[in-house]
Amino acid sequence: MKRGPKIRVATCQFAVSGNVRRNGRQIRRQITAAKGLGADLVHFPEVALSGYAATDFPNWDGYDWSALRSETEAILALAARRKVWVVFGSSHPLSGRHLPHNSLYVVNPRGRLVARYDKRFCTDGDLRFYSPGDHFATFDVKGVRCGLLVCYDMRFPELYREYKKRGVQLMLHSFYNARAGGAGIHTIIMPATLQARAATNYMWISANNSSGYYQSWSSLFVLPDGSIEGRLRRHRAGLAVFTVDRSRSYYDAAGGYRDRAMRGILHSGRLVADPRSRRRKAL
Repeated sequence: MKRGPKIRVATCQFAVSGNVRRNGRQIRRQITAAKGLGADLVHFPEVALSGYAATDFPNWDGYDWSALRSETEAILALAARRKVWVVFGSSHPLSGRHLPHNSLYVVNPRGRLVARYDKRFCTDGDLRFYSPGDHFATFDVKGVRCGLLVCYDMRFPELYREYKKRGVQLMLHSFYNARAGGAGIHTIIMPATLQARAATNYMWISANNSSGYYQSWSSLFVLPDGSIEGRLRRHRAGLAVFTVDRSRSYYDAAGGYRDRAMRGILHSGRLVADPRSRRRKAL
């Protein structure tokens, strides 16, 4: 991994709702608080501004797209005033009868929208309300290459691996595992899977989640060795600022052979030509 400057990432959570105006106010409050703590980049959960169809509101009938646009513009303006990068989840309307994308918007410190990632792997439930995306999205902050994923995308390690091939060092992975009936399998497997993704690909991961009750797991930040550097309190709005420091080295068990594996060489060392090696049903 290239050495270089540090960046400070604010991982944020709050109880995302179907009230776009309320969501917008919360996002702006947390942007201001994060900047005050020295953040270079402020990261929010899946559909943080728009709310989640079927969970926060029943369907798109009568949805206030004009309010969503004005709140989006207010976030862009605040990013420019605070001179900070902002990544936030929302719903991106399409034309005609096409369903919206479940998206992450990337806003630079001049308040300009510079990238958008659309959730590629939508669940069967998602597909009733959202259209899947078809592209990867990267951007650089102080020389750190950042990538974007949304929730269910985590189940597909191929996405992480492709981002690794594209030089991503920090993954901003936004979730909505909230408004659940109580603790479940997500409480157990989500942090562990994120730790595995980080260690397998040697990258930092900011993973945040709506804090609406019941929040299956709290937002967290994972280091390239797979250890969790910090978590937010479950069921509470809040944020924490973490540092991506490329001058530090972390334990990387796969480091010596990861590039080979990504090229399709799925073994270490040199293979031998030996008949006893080929006889797999004999002692």
